[in-house]
Amino acid sequence: MTILVTGAAGFIGSHLAERLCCRGDDIVGLDNFNDYYDPARKRANEKRLNEYPNFRMIEADVRDRERIAAILADHAITRVAHLAAMAGVRNAVTHPDLYVNVNLNGTQNLLDAARATGKVENFVFASTSSVYGNTTQIPFVETDPCDRPLQPYAAAKRAAEILGYSYHHLFGQNFTVLRFFTVYGPNGRPDMMAYLLADSLMKGRDIPLYDNGQMYRDWTFVDDTVSGIVAALDRPLGYEIINLGRGEPVLLANFVALMEEISGRPANVIPTPRLAADFVRNEADISKARRLLDYQPSVSVAEGVRRFWEWYLQYDAG
Repeated sequence: MTILVTGAAGFIGSHLAERLCCRGDDIVGLDNFNDYYDPARKRANEKRLNEYPNFRMIEADVRDRERIAAILADHAITRVAHLAAMAGVRNAVTHPDLYVNVNLNGTQNLLDAARATGKVENFVFASTSSVYGNTTQIPFVETDPCDRPLQPYAAAKRAAEILGYSYHHLFGQNFTVLRFFTVYGPNGRPDMMAYLLADSLMKGRDIPLYDNGQMYRDWTFVDDTVSGIVAALDRPLGYEIINLGRGEPVLLANFVALMEEISGRPANVIPTPRLAADFVRNEADISKARRLLDYQPSVSVAEGVRRFWEWYLQYDAG
């Protein structure tokens, strides 16, 4: 069995690839090392992964149809964990074409390549809680229509979810959609809230606090998210959409206060109006994940923040 992990040099992808390597799977990682943030961070993740003899990184772009088809065929890929995407909800507002090309068309390229080989038993797609928009259904449930995305990032992800159903219906492809909630932890992207907050605490940098921190987020530690992905890879389910959150939303202002308490430092927050691309609250109903994946998030927000802060002090504070 050989598993393809796209976005393997990124935040969640590198954690996933390492977990799979540790349990003995053969892993082909794929990443284009783009410059959305400093590629040196991804290269550091690659270096860590290259220490595993059962890991191989390929530098390629999911938009390259011919290259993607060749990679899946040449390496006899049997399972796909598709995490590669253009990240950054707010950045998508100014670059919608890029986000549609990578997050939707890139997914189609992988699905076509998987279909061509006929060997891919299971395709797991990383989606986002952003597809729920400003739904009034709280907590978020997978049966929500999700037809009012607030920005192109969410729109492209939702479109890819629907495309996956078409490939399941027409070609029998097992396709599991995992909707990630607010994932944080070691090796996090520098544009993510937890990381920006750590920089503010350590280096005195100003950080915008949208809507005065009166927004709820379902903070989910990366180890728990990875456990959910691994479980989905191991369980071909036909076509399913599954939330991967913690199910215990925390007010952003309280998350800031918790990081201040653990670090012993004040954050330089700048009250900022909430952007049109932001939703007020996200909260996962994870009953389906518990039922289908035996998903049991175990890292509390307090414990997760402590682990993240300790990593930040060791690896990134300077």
